[in-house]
Amino acid sequence: MNALQQYQQVNTQTSTMDADPHRLIQLLFNGALERIYMAKGKIQQKDFAAKGNLIGKAIEIVSGLRGFLNFEKGGELAGNLEALYDYIERGLLEASIRNDETKLDEMAALLRSVKEGWDGIRGEVTTAG
Repeated sequence: MNALQQYQQVNTQTSTMDADPHRLIQLLFNGALERIYMAKGKIQQKDFAAKGNLIGKAIEIVSGLRGFLNFEKGGELAGNLEALYDYIERGLLEASIRNDETKLDEMAALLRSVKEGWDGIRGEVTTAG
């Protein structure tokens, strides 16, 4: 297990060092979603300490996504995303407190929706740069 964790850490570090800003955001979305799915599994296993840690990391990642918002260029869209990220953070906290898998699913669906939109603009971002 330790070797797997070391591989994942090296793989993540390499991915982030080689990533452009668009790809970094994609990695953050992936990381948040992965932790939410893992937290759901920990609820099912009744490993509530691990669940809490995973949801805490997912909240930190969503907060990081919020930090990337550019209100000058993004205008109303950036404001809407900030409100959505705030809602997701609060929803994750509620899911953690209540061990609510349905709430985790809802927050994951919201993140997936934003991620799909972000993934869809990849060509626009790379050709505009």
